[in-house]
Amino acid sequence: MNQLDAVDTLNLADIFKALGHPARVSFIKKLHNGEKCVCDLVECVDLGWSTVSRHLSVLKEAGIIEDEKRGLQVFYKLKLPCVTELIHCLENDLCQTNSENDRGCR
Repeated sequence: MNQLDAVDTLNLADIFKALGHPARVSFIKKLHNGEKCVCDLVECVDLGWSTVSRHLSVLKEAGIIEDEKRGLQVFYKLKLPCVTELIHCLENDLCQTNSENDRGCR
């Protein structure tokens, strides 16, 4: 593996690690329709502000989202919108697999 491939693999691994928590996946799905204020993101999960902030920081460090401060508010938007396509693809495949195994969809 050459150095460029190693960097790409590391970046991909960071993205998959960042997707490793249900709250982060929820944030990405919420941001699919456009930017949101952090206060809107706090409402979509049952977590405290500091926990939400930490999860958003993980997504930002992985390069999945970006933020913009406007006055006292911080707005987040997807930097890698293809991540939502991956999530939807996996959800569809899992749903189909679960249906085939008589487990149904969520």
